[in-house]
Amino acid sequence: MTTAAFAAASAKSHKLWGGRFAGGPAPAFDALNSSIGVDFRLWPFDVQLSKAWAMALYKANVLTLDECNEIEAGLDAVAARLDAGEQPVAGDEDIHTLIDRLLHDEIGDTASKLHTGRSRNDQVATATRLWAMEAAIRLDAAVRELQQVMIDQAHGLETALMPSYTHMQRAIPVSGAHWLLAHFWPLERDRTRLRAAQRSAGGLPLGSGAVAGCAYPVSRVLLQGSLGFGALTQNSIDAVSDRDFVAELLFCATMIGTHLSRLAEDLIIYGSSEFGFVRFGDAYSSGSSMMPQKRNPDALELARGSAARMLGNLTTLLATLKGLPSSYNKDLQDDKRVLFDAVDTLLLVLPAVAGALAECDFDTQRMRAALSSTMMATDLADYLVRKGATFREAHGAVGHLIRQCEEGGLDLHTLPFAAFSAAHPLFEHDVFDALSALQSVEQREVEGGTGPSAVRGQLEAAQRALV
Repeated sequence: MTTAAFAAASAKSHKLWGGRFAGGPAPAFDALNSSIGVDFRLWPFDVQLSKAWAMALYKANVLTLDECNEIEAGLDAVAARLDAGEQPVAGDEDIHTLIDRLLHDEIGDTASKLHTGRSRNDQVATATRLWAMEAAIRLDAAVRELQQVMIDQAHGLETALMPSYTHMQRAIPVSGAHWLLAHFWPLERDRTRLRAAQRSAGGLPLGSGAVAGCAYPVSRVLLQGSLGFGALTQNSIDAVSDRDFVAELLFCATMIGTHLSRLAEDLIIYGSSEFGFVRFGDAYSSGSSMMPQKRNPDALELARGSAARMLGNLTTLLATLKGLPSSYNKDLQDDKRVLFDAVDTLLLVLPAVAGALAECDFDTQRMRAALSSTMMATDLADYLVRKGATFREAHGAVGHLIRQCEEGGLDLHTLPFAAFSAAHPLFEHDVFDALSALQSVEQREVEGGTGPSAVRGQLEAAQRALV
């Protein structure tokens, strides 16, 4: 094949590979192999790293200054076209091929020099890391907004008393704010994990080539600084195949989804007619096509369902990675499918949960009415301990009283004093004070407890965490 014929064939297909193939790929393979439908969104990052690569090639004396400037201007023009809505055409195998084709449209043969010394392997790894670092920042902001809504609602629930639950059975009275903040701190841990995932994505693979590194003296330190990475990858074989950062971001997404699911589950239960602690607003609820009375907390149910999707995405990636040999394999092309889906889903779910929670109206009277003196059984045992009993004998004595209540269909405060004195001689007439829900809450002032001062301090700490 003559040089002119080869150039004409290359221009027609515009693939970044294929010189060693006698024929073109089958349509069915093209359909399977093409990733442009998924990785198109990487274009801003591919343009960014390509401009940095052009400068690195100039510094390595591979490009002249004029060629570097021409490529950079051409990439700016490509970015403008894509930003204006330019779409892929048949033959654009991936975002790298698309940008290369458009760059050739803009500046001609000089564009062919840009791919010198690099591979789509280190190129896509770099673009994906840039995208992941930005995604971690966006997720952090969305989580933070939900946390602020929690704090705002918690301020109105500081003095509201409600049952706590273990095993879905009524346990000990707590402040409503204390319950709600129990969902704040898991999200704060998620933000810590997001920051770690962002740092993990901050290792620059560009310059690793296809597998063995770049044969030209490019400055990877210059690339690191110009692209905003925190470190350089240390091994080119590992660098092109490392997707730990994707797994870590997917784990963060899975934990966020799990924590949203638990918050949603609490709110859905508390919003049921049987509980009645919460009334849902209109903006994040829906109705029934058959039953006019229904108000369904659909935003919360969708949030609960999204946790399963997050877990599926994480499992998909880990199952892919565990079966791969070292270095790059095309299986890794699907890493972005699950990564993008997880982040996209959370960026829809998080604002919806924040909005649903913000318009929740808590019925503090109904919450308090759900308390019963039997819930102060632990406080009754503590009463005996303060009088000199061991906790084991106090536990047994109170257990005996609870059994009497269950057999008679009574509550603790309705038992006569004689029943208390028969259960343990240390009970005195002030025993009924120990059956106060307010007193139960007020004496739990240990750090992290539900006492008023402890909750106030917790709210202050929560607000500081968002600064």
